[in-house]
Amino acid sequence: MNDALVIAGQSYGSRLLVGTGKYRDFAETRAAIDASGAEIVTVAIRRTNIGQNPDEPNLLDVLPPERFTILPNTAGCYTAEDAVRTLCLARELLDGHALVKLEVLGDPRTLFPNMPETLKAAETLVRDGFDVMVYCSDDPIQAKMLEEIGCVAVMPLASLIGSGMGILNPWNLRLIIDAAKVPVLVDAGVGTASDAAIAMELGCDGVLMNTAIAQARQPVLMAQAMRKAVEAGREAYLAGRMPRKLYSADPSSPTGGLIGS
Repeated sequence: MNDALVIAGQSYGSRLLVGTGKYRDFAETRAAIDASGAEIVTVAIRRTNIGQNPDEPNLLDVLPPERFTILPNTAGCYTAEDAVRTLCLARELLDGHALVKLEVLGDPRTLFPNMPETLKAAETLVRDGFDVMVYCSDDPIQAKMLEEIGCVAVMPLASLIGSGMGILNPWNLRLIIDAAKVPVLVDAGVGTASDAAIAMELGCDGVLMNTAIAQARQPVLMAQAMRKAVEAGREAYLAGRMPRKLYSADPSSPTGGLIGS
């Protein structure tokens, strides 16, 4: 089945995007990402060395850009100005790479997005030629505003970053999905494989996760589970589930021709 995820004109076979933080070491990072099947990996520029610190191990030696699409993000940024500056640095380090993930946080306790600053940063980045995938609240109006600014994907949170609480507001996600003309990917809150499957069954185009894999007891095994869950959820969405019928039993086997009838 040819069912590619298309972002900014580029096709990807995997609908699972993964982060690179919180692993024990770079070897575990690579093993988990290989197990996940992800083609897009997100990197926190403020926390991970991709060349800005020549005396430290470079993540790109483990995850080469010719093999993976590196998605620099602005984790740790709390203003539009900081986010824009961080992604300009990333573009220099990655030889003009335009695809980025924008996140502007509201506070360090919840890591909830600061939407006024996010909108401001998105306008600047799109104007400067970036292809912006954007972490946002699950507000359908603001998600639509980000699309109209020119973001190439909107990424509403399912629940708070790193919480593992799963899909807390499926109804808002459906409103965003139904109105969007760009890919919608759940970003933040996934805790286990069933959460990823639910996101995909709702109609999300993909799922981005980090903590759910990196903080599992066996990250590589969890990465495999997440890969299967995203694939299964997507197939279930495309297949179309049966309708829910309260108090209306419908036996799977035919009732005609039974003995004694």
